[in-house]
Amino acid sequence: MEDLKLEPGGTSIQAEDIAYSKISRRLIPFLFACYIFNFLDRVNVGFAKLQMQQQLGFSETVYGLAAGIFFIGYCFCEVPSNLLLVRFGARRWIARIMISWGAISTLTMFVNSANTFYIFRLLLGIMEAGFFPGIILYLTYWYPPKKRAQITALFMAAIPASGIIGGPLSGWLLENAKGVLGLAGWQWLFLVEGLPTVILGIATLWYLDDGIAASKWLTVDEKKILQHNLDMEKKDKTLVSLKEGLFDWKVWVLCIVYFCYAACVSGYMFWMPQMIKSSGIKNAFHIGLLFMIPNALSMIGMICAGRSSDRKLERRWHILSLSTIAVLGLALSGVFGGHTWVAVFAASLGLMGVLSSQVIYWSLPTALLAGTASAGGIALINSVGCLSGFFAPYMLGYVKDATQSLALGLYVLAALVILASVLVMIFGPRRPASIS
Repeated sequence: MEDLKLEPGGTSIQAEDIAYSKISRRLIPFLFACYIFNFLDRVNVGFAKLQMQQQLGFSETVYGLAAGIFFIGYCFCEVPSNLLLVRFGARRWIARIMISWGAISTLTMFVNSANTFYIFRLLLGIMEAGFFPGIILYLTYWYPPKKRAQITALFMAAIPASGIIGGPLSGWLLENAKGVLGLAGWQWLFLVEGLPTVILGIATLWYLDDGIAASKWLTVDEKKILQHNLDMEKKDKTLVSLKEGLFDWKVWVLCIVYFCYAACVSGYMFWMPQMIKSSGIKNAFHIGLLFMIPNALSMIGMICAGRSSDRKLERRWHILSLSTIAVLGLALSGVFGGHTWVAVFAASLGLMGVLSSQVIYWSLPTALLAGTASAGGIALINSVGCLSGFFAPYMLGYVKDATQSLALGLYVLAALVILASVLVMIFGPRRPASIS
């Protein structure tokens, strides 16, 4: 029998690889599916706009405000939600989040005025708060820093996957479900895309484990190997209190960086269907098909970027290169927005660049923070970043009403991506260590 190669500590590399493969097969597909509906339920209002705006008489500014107000409730509840996840356990708290946001997303089908639109979007943000940073924290319970960029990429690839699935589905529902049982197409959209989240939330209660020690599908030896790797990580971190973590200047730099990237993602996701429509495509299903293309290319780019960054143990230059691609895409989107295929190509560059930058970015705060400060710090970064989800849709809506074009708003987003990449280059880790 072939001898196993041993690391200095005596741990079998082959046994370690088998253990991480088991974790990935168990967790990533399920979390991936959950995040697809998370993002779909957040941004499907972009497709609903194609019908509900005219039927309910909403202006561009009303739509932009409603799309963005989600992030106000989300922001204020983010840190408390992540701390409650630590207290009650990931399994129960993630299930609670999913069941409640799925219910609110479904009930959005009963919107009948601007005020009810605002209320449902605000409630959706409150109920969903804590899901994404909770999962980012949850992944640190299983994977060491050297594996997190590629694992985060596999999880976050659900963002473009939600566009690949949700674009054609939303377009088809708008075109073919209108009038069925007396409901508009946009009402069917919220119903069909909201209920599966409730079902997944219930499934979470029995499928997820709170961590390595609670898992029944890992052997005793595998648990020892995995826990050893996480314990080694803790030796390289300074344990600080929640208060110290929240007021660390490096955390606030990371907040600014994430704000810039999240603004770009929100702007694209909420307004891309309208951008495609403005280029001359009127059929909602065809808009959904074209919406697939930037998302499919982004999904590939994210996975490749995460693997490359982990393999080379480098973050800063990867982020700079991908941010440059994003800026190019945003600039082209502003200049050539009226040409369908050029607009789709530009959106593909922009979305792929910024989403891939985000994937690698999340390796930075998880390597910096530990303990309760990790839960609070990650939630703080995500909540401040998600304020851009209010800023970007509203800003683009205001610009569209004022100038009849999205170009100026897209240039603002490009400037934010440039700022983010500069901050990462100045303050990001320079040494190619396993925690960077």
